[in-house]
Amino acid sequence: MKVELKVNGQAVSAEVEPNVLLAQFIRGQLRLTGTHVGCDTAQCGACTVIANGRSIKSCNVLVAQMQGAEITTIEGLANGDGGLHPVQAAFKECHGLQCGYCTPGMVMSAVDLLARHPQASEAEICEQLGGNLCRCTGYHNIVRAVQTAQKTLAA
Repeated sequence: MKVELKVNGQAVSAEVEPNVLLAQFIRGQLRLTGTHVGCDTAQCGACTVIANGRSIKSCNVLVAQMQGAEITTIEGLANGDGGLHPVQAAFKECHGLQCGYCTPGMVMSAVDLLARHPQASEAEICEQLGGNLCRCTGYHNIVRAVQTAQKTLAA
């Protein structure tokens, strides 16, 4: 079947099997490997992308369900001159990562939250990130990174 969508601002048209997951499409056909797959069951959040302005776990959504959607992956966050998105920069500044496997999904969830709730409380940040698992950091620096990005975006 033919799917047409926009990924990171670029129109994409491709023939896919009806059972292809969005994560598989992003990684396999588009070769955008920043979207990680950790569990294949929508539990870990490593595959989080933004679809039509909301974060979703791409490992449990068929690409066919995204017909006409606008998808942003971690690769699509950087600004035009190659600079980091404020959330990416804050993760770097605050050491909000260790192994880095969960980081793209965490960043995408944080971007979604701050776009919808620029004044999110610490509890709201923790709730939003609750769907993204990290086995390395203990979350303290991740929450601090989101709060740092929040201040940068408000300025």
